[in-house]
Amino acid sequence: MDTIPDENYSAGWEGDRPESPRVASEREILTSTLDWHRRTFELKCEGLTPEQMAMRSVEPSSMSLHGLLRHLTGTERWWFRVQFAGEDVPLLYYSDDRPEQDFDDTDGDVEAAWAAWREECARSREIVAAASLDDTGTSRRDGEPFSLRWLLTHHIAEYARHDGHADLLRERIDGRTGH
Repeated sequence: MDTIPDENYSAGWEGDRPESPRVASEREILTSTLDWHRRTFELKCEGLTPEQMAMRSVEPSSMSLHGLLRHLTGTERWWFRVQFAGEDVPLLYYSDDRPEQDFDDTDGDVEAAWAAWREECARSREIVAAASLDDTGTSRRDGEPFSLRWLLTHHIAEYARHDGHADLLRERIDGRTGH
């Protein structure tokens, strides 16, 4: 069912966010769908000040767009670099002493957070491009293997869930809605 956008809807949110192909290779569908969700998150945050990005606008949750940005950056690093590729890199925005620092410490530089996210997304794309969908990583938590195919599907779901959170946060900040 098509709806007519109201005054809060921004058709400009589509930006340069092409739809995933409906007929393509499995790899192309998975990677383009993940990139679509990454771009969706970016568009949800477009035009906000650092103060707006840090707003915890859905009480009592500590979630903010800046926190989500930091969380997604850490998730990119953890799953693609650490878990799948086996890279020995420090975790971002997480420690055993402070596991929620991605959401708790949002006083930092938003531009630096965006730069880190873009770097991690670029590194994730490099890892995916160099691997087969059947290649596996091993979970550090339970020692179980997982395929790149599973990881891409898992990451699409992670972004889709957080794109929904970003929708609600953005609407509470300035009333802007869209998809």
